[in-house]
Amino acid sequence: MYVESTEDFHERGLENLKKIEKGEPIEDKFTLSLSNLKELDRVFSEKNIQLLQVIAKQEPESIREAARLVERDVKEVHRNLKELEQLKVVEFESHGRSKKPVVWYDRIDVHVDLLDFDSEGRAEPSAV
Repeated sequence: MYVESTEDFHERGLENLKKIEKGEPIEDKFTLSLSNLKELDRVFSEKNIQLLQVIAKQEPESIREAARLVERDVKEVHRNLKELEQLKVVEFESHGRSKKPVVWYDRIDVHVDLLDFDSEGRAEPSAV
């Protein structure tokens, strides 16, 4: 996961396209790019990390079971999981009437260039 400006995100994408055109390999991994530190804090709050850990380790069969395992309200967990689903951090498998939250990874790497933020915590383009 990267916390970076839109310009830096596009630059990384262009670099990968150039590699593909040259027949060079690129990293085959899911990348999430956030534009500011507030988004990083919101998406990967302590509660969300705990929720992701429970899903990865205990593989709950439903949102309700995930909520029980983290000892939180079902509506709150549902809201958190829907937000994480929109970011492609969590997927759901349908099992009858219930949805099973699934993560396909066991580690999250975060890349933050500490010098590329304005006073409000927004990512600025890297000075290259």
